[in-house]
Amino acid sequence: MIHHLVGKFVEKTPTYVVLECGGVGYLVHVSLTTFSQISNLETGRLLIHPVYREDAQLLFGFYDKTERDLFVLLTGVSGVGAATARMILSGMAPGEVVAVIQSGDDAALKAIKGIGAKTAQRIIVDLQDKLGGDDWAGAPGSGGSGTGNSTATAHNTEARDALAALCSLGFDRKRVNAVLDKALKAGIQGVEPLIKEALKRL
Repeated sequence: MIHHLVGKFVEKTPTYVVLECGGVGYLVHVSLTTFSQISNLETGRLLIHPVYREDAQLLFGFYDKTERDLFVLLTGVSGVGAATARMILSGMAPGEVVAVIQSGDDAALKAIKGIGAKTAQRIIVDLQDKLGGDDWAGAPGSGGSGTGNSTATAHNTEARDALAALCSLGFDRKRVNAVLDKALKAGIQGVEPLIKEALKRL
């Protein structure tokens, strides 16, 4: 089992990176939280959690242990797969996820794509006690700040990157375009802020 990888980032997107280690390039899926922490790095280390399926062997990477531990706990909840766990950790920083579960805020969880009322309640019931100890008190906090014309999106590199990332997470391209246009008109700039704003509205 792969614990971590250290090497050069030869490709970086908000949803995956390619990390070259010893001449081998590993495609590693990441959350927006991890992407924001490695976006300016040329080399680095990612903690790894592999996910094995019948049709694929996937690697998920994390900048710090807290996020990886949360990912493992979330995927241990019935009905929560790796994609949904990554979506949660893209929409909220680890500290926010811990706070939401500890407080029983199912509304915040239901606002995330792919999580219904039953799944939100199941996450809270299954993990509330597990996240109640002092080990989670220092979890990192927040990291970062329809139809219609999408000309701004088409001509904005940051918005195009945000669009690609959100579509790869499963959101409808037309809806994403509309939301990103509104965010751009509101003066929001940067890939990470655009994605975080879009995740609030989608």
